[in-house]
Amino acid sequence: MKILLTGCAGFIGWHTAKTALKDDNFILGIDDINDYYDVRLKYWRLEDLKKEKNFEFRQVDIRNRNELDEIFKLFKPEAVINLAARAGVRASIENPFIYFETNVMGNLNLLSLCQKYDVKKFILASTSSLYAGQKMPFSETLAVNTPISPYAASKKAAEVSCYTYHFLYGIDITIFRYFTVYGPAGRPDLSIFKFIKLINEESPITVYGDGNQSRDFTYVSDVARGTLLGLKKIGFEIINLGGNSPYTINQTISLIEKYLGKKAQIIHKPFPQCDIPATWADISKAEKILGWKPEVSLEQGIKATIDWCIENWNIVGNIILKD
Repeated sequence: MKILLTGCAGFIGWHTAKTALKDDNFILGIDDINDYYDVRLKYWRLEDLKKEKNFEFRQVDIRNRNELDEIFKLFKPEAVINLAARAGVRASIENPFIYFETNVMGNLNLLSLCQKYDVKKFILASTSSLYAGQKMPFSETLAVNTPISPYAASKKAAEVSCYTYHFLYGIDITIFRYFTVYGPAGRPDLSIFKFIKLINEESPITVYGDGNQSRDFTYVSDVARGTLLGLKKIGFEIINLGGNSPYTINQTISLIEKYLGKKAQIIHKPFPQCDIPATWADISKAEKILGWKPEVSLEQGIKATIDWCIENWNIVGNIILKD
């Protein structure tokens, strides 16, 4: 299959592209290589993808409809997987405009070009952040009309735009709500990467609140596998991809300490108003429709992530972390 995959230099994008290429798909990857976090990690992922024979890359921002139009015209994709996004709850409060420009208008550009060039399959990466304040475990049937961050609001807008294009033009659309994805070459703005790097350096880590907030951590290979299962024809569906086994931040730190053999120095700061205290995915829909369930436990995933970090410390050690 010829797949246009946006955000290919991102964490989930890289893993998804690598997984798809194992099945002899052809991937045209696009990414704007923005500097939301240290771009050296993005270039490392991109160079790894460029070793693959069925991969091509274009540096394009999905906000640029004219450049996207040329790509659709020449490449003629059979499916689009939109993993390009501005991510990060706290950062979205500082600059909500870039989040809506990318996550809403960028996604709309892709949808409109799918309609123009008769691309029948579209996948969107969405977020568990939409479930703030809802009853756990979070089910896709819950109303998610009260987003508490611009990031979550932008993803809600992208989701409903997808439904419009499915309804009007018959595009087969799968939306995945990801739950706290982690793993090798992960995002350095997220807790697990930060904790591994700082604890290994014997530097203090910051924990917001008392550390008893919980997350349904999901290993990246499970997410990549689930995302590609979404290429099947299913009409219009919103599907959770989560680990289905929440851990507290304190438990997660303990696992990192165990496999690094070092003790964390913890600084506590107030819990942010825009964050949510717990996440837990109901994954019954993913099991029913896709035959998907997570295969990698948090303990296995933490160990694999630490192993990658130590093996690639020449990169990880030089990554500049942001608050």
